[in-house]
Amino acid sequence: MDSEAVVRAYYDSIDAHDYETFAGLFTPDVVHERPDRTIEGRDTLVSFMRDDRPNKETSHELSRVEENGESTVAEGRLLDADGEEMFAFEDDFTIVDGRIARIRTRTR
Repeated sequence: MDSEAVVRAYYDSIDAHDYETFAGLFTPDVVHERPDRTIEGRDTLVSFMRDDRPNKETSHELSRVEENGESTVAEGRLLDADGEEMFAFEDDFTIVDGRIARIRTRTR
C-alpha cells in the first residue's frame, strides 16, 4: 500500500469503527501529536480512538492527500453525525515501511 492509500485507510477505518484494520496501520511505537494531547504507542492510540474520543459519531471529508517529501499531508474537515463541520484539520503523517509512525494534527 502506498503512503496515500495508508492515509486514506486511516480515515476510512476510523469512520467505519474498524479498529482491527486501524491497528494494523501503525508501527508499535506510533506517536500522535494532537492539539489537546500526545498519544504514544499503537495500543494506547487504538484504545483512545475506540473508547475515549469525545465524539465517536464523526466522519472525515478529505480535500487533499499528498505526499510531500518525507511525509504525507491530509487536509479536510471533521463532520458530526448530522454532517455539520466540527473543525478543519491538517494531518502530517510519517510513514515507515508502509505503516504510520507519527501523526501531527493541526486544527482550524
